[in-house]
Amino acid sequence: MTSTQQRSELQSQIWKIANEVRGSVDGWDFKQYVLGALFYRFISENFASYIEAGDGSVHYDAFSDDDTLIAGIKDDAIKTKGYFIYPSQLFTNIADNANTNDNLNTDLATIFSAIESSANSYPSEPDIKRIVR
Repeated sequence: MTSTQQRSELQSQIWKIANEVRGSVDGWDFKQYVLGALFYRFISENFASYIEAGDGSVHYDAFSDDDTLIAGIKDDAIKTKGYFIYPSQLFTNIADNANTNDNLNTDLATIFSAIESSANSYPSEPDIKRIVR
């Protein structure tokens, strides 16, 4: 089998799996959910990387939301990144418990609202409003 045939077969399999996963959800709606999840993951990882600043000994996702360090970095992080995400709100922490979280949709809506409102009264506010919805 040539690499073109293998690629075609792989694309066919991926499309088949995507169709099975989305079930009766319209393709466009499914894309919005997937793109929204990817965006949430990206901004979470990007924010954690910013806080960790390449220091392998710092793991922002393991911090407590009440950590005194959080209060010290929040204002600067919003000024620099345009938004703020608490450690408990990071994609990785939400994904770890997604299968057992009966309130996942509500929790995600609360997290997205918190990310958006973190920019209130900052220059980035108009850029962040409704971006995660």
